[in-house]
Amino acid sequence: MKHRLKELRAVNGWTQENLSEQVGVSRQTIISIESGRYNPSLELAYKIAKAFRCTIEDVFIFEEGSEES
Repeated sequence: MKHRLKELRAVNGWTQENLSEQVGVSRQTIISIESGRYNPSLELAYKIAKAFRCTIEDVFIFEEGSEES
């Protein structure tokens, strides 16, 4: 799943640690999402989008037919 986490963090001047604290996960979780090793749960995706004050679709780009889980 593609995403805009790094871009949105940069716009807001946030580190991975800042974002992780806002959404209640470890910095390693944010690193794993950004590197594509982990897809967040719907609840976490919602919290991330809410932190950036946008929709889930503005942060995460779902690719139809993707075999990733």
